[in-house]
Amino acid sequence: MCDTSDFVIGVVLGQKCDKNFRAIYYASKTLNDAQQTTPQPRKRCVVFACDKFWPYLIGTKVIVYIDHAAIRNLFAKKEAKSRLIRLILLLQEFDVEIRDKKRSENIVADHLSCLENTEEVDKKPIQEEFLDELILAIHTKLQ
Repeated sequence: MCDTSDFVIGVVLGQKCDKNFRAIYYASKTLNDAQQTTPQPRKRCVVFACDKFWPYLIGTKVIVYIDHAAIRNLFAKKEAKSRLIRLILLLQEFDVEIRDKKRSENIVADHLSCLENTEEVDKKPIQEEFLDELILAIHTKLQ
């Protein structure tokens, strides 16, 4: 399931189990200023979902639920603009079917696309070196 707003993309990876949708992974992305001005944000949403979940999607039947019916006609176009070529090439890697789903039925992805993180992230350096005592303590606790 995919949904987008003016500033956030929300996607959900799920699987049908006994006719019920089971969510496996939730993802959202805040768009930067340049991405917010790009036309056709719903297509960007599909690209984000395919890039994010690529390892899970290869070799399986993929159904994309989105509240934008026009996106289904991408493969029917004889001449595509250069902006659409990346999306078309990306989707050709998968056995994909795009289905229209009303926003009211696509609540989880819709909610994720409405979240906006205005806080600045405090990026701390990753500690790649560990003291041998810490590794030994973890190892002995596991045994």
